[in-house]
Amino acid sequence: MRKEVVILRIDPHNDTGIISVTLMGMLKVSSRGKNNCRFAAGLTALAMLVTIATAQAMPRAEKHETRHQIEHLEDAWRTAILHGNTTAMDTLLADDYMAISPTGILQSKEQALANLRAGTVHFTSIDLSDRKIRLYGTTALVTSRAEVNGSGPDGNISGSYRYTRVYVKDPRGEWRIVSFEASKIKDPGEHR
Repeated sequence: MRKEVVILRIDPHNDTGIISVTLMGMLKVSSRGKNNCRFAAGLTALAMLVTIATAQAMPRAEKHETRHQIEHLEDAWRTAILHGNTTAMDTLLADDYMAISPTGILQSKEQALANLRAGTVHFTSIDLSDRKIRLYGTTALVTSRAEVNGSGPDGNISGSYRYTRVYVKDPRGEWRIVSFEASKIKDPGEHR
């Protein structure tokens, strides 16, 4: 009879309340056949259920207050972009901020601030709708629709966009934007 070893990887330091499928520390379970594989799968499912319960454990009042904070930050971001306010934007963006433009170009915090300062991209209006905020411990995920009027280095960038912005609460308890991605909504008949 052949012995098998099933390796489960579990994050032993998951205090964020975020469900992680990222494989971290290792727990080795010696197995023989299907029974131990079931044990390993059950152990993994139990770990995921505990993580889910922890993520949903935020009290309702705290969730409400956090949503209010994130909505305020979303409005501050919009205002900073419309007025080219690099000081406000510097405060909103985390040092390791990374954006993905609708054309797939990566942009760091330094590049975003330099472009805002230089007026490389200029917005005359940004109207937001369909905002959804999901909370996962110290992480907030915002999705929204934006009707944009503006211009960039390659010309007119006006149109409808969907975006995702990710906030993380830093060690000082301040929410910072760590990620942003926008996709243009194509009109029917428009080339993809």
